[in-house]
Amino acid sequence: MHRVTLLRHGESIWNLENRFTGWTDVELSENGIKEASHAGTMLKDAGYEFDKAYTSLLKRAIHTLRLVEDQMDIIWLPTEKRWELNERHYGSLQGLNKAEIAKQYGADLVHQWRRGYDIEPPALDINDPRHPRFDRRYAHVDPSELPLVESLKTTLDRVMQCWQESILPDIASGKELIIVAHGNSLRALCKHLAGLSNEEVMELEIPTGIPLVYELDDSFKLIDHYYLSEKGHTPAHRV
Repeated sequence: MHRVTLLRHGESIWNLENRFTGWTDVELSENGIKEASHAGTMLKDAGYEFDKAYTSLLKRAIHTLRLVEDQMDIIWLPTEKRWELNERHYGSLQGLNKAEIAKQYGADLVHQWRRGYDIEPPALDINDPRHPRFDRRYAHVDPSELPLVESLKTTLDRVMQCWQESILPDIASGKELIIVAHGNSLRALCKHLAGLSNEEVMELEIPTGIPLVYELDDSFKLIDHYYLSEKGHTPAHRV
């Protein structure tokens, strides 16, 4: 059996302010720091041990991983930071308040932008200073691969590239992994691991700061999946 643990970063300051965050690099809130530390405590108390970590290039995920490592006393853990595990890029909506955007464009359209599987919100302009090509951390990425906006489908495509190239071979080699990422990049992984339909993944909510564990057989097919809590395992619902 193989086991992989997914963890959505702790609450960020823009989660708290109800803003579209995407690739904007914002800090954890005070509550998010507590959530991340608590996740590490739960994992340690449950006896989890990891051989390697994966995370995105965004500090809310990186800081969450570091807090988990600190609680588990594994600050030495080998870590691979991948841009493909970044949050979904929300284009020109990034930084804007979700409630205000809903008033401007209508709640139904904004819901489609947020939850539609292959629907994209308005894109960034190629010369917008928020475009990731102006950010040094993406200097190693072909600019043509950097998004102006993404749907969940295009997010899934790049996450699965990372899965096939790096994560799955590590699992196959016997490594136990923790992947600390974001709501939509983890939804993409959940869609693949649990075989969710396009409709089911649209309704999937992954809470911040609670470890989500997937158990896989030797063919990497799903055996079980559950959230970790002080009371043990909590079933992970499909929707």
